[in-house]
Amino acid sequence: MITKGSIEAAYCFLHQKYQVYAFSNIERQKDDIEYAISSYVEGMNPELYKLLAGRREEFLLTHKRFAEDMQDAIKKLSGLML
Repeated sequence: MITKGSIEAAYCFLHQKYQVYAFSNIERQKDDIEYAISSYVEGMNPELYKLLAGRREEFLLTHKRFAEDMQDAIKKLSGLML
């Protein structure tokens, strides 16, 4: 079951981290954010993660697609809060 609280918490966390990530020029800081998000994903509501990820198995977990995945997740979460 996906609760309103889990949606709001995920949105707040991902949105905050993405704002720092998107404007940072410090690679170490970006790596730390990627690690924080991967740790968050491990403990997040599995149904919510599946909804956000769609068919992508490594959603929010790969460096190559991280920024794109973050934007996608934030957009989907924003829509779920309406």
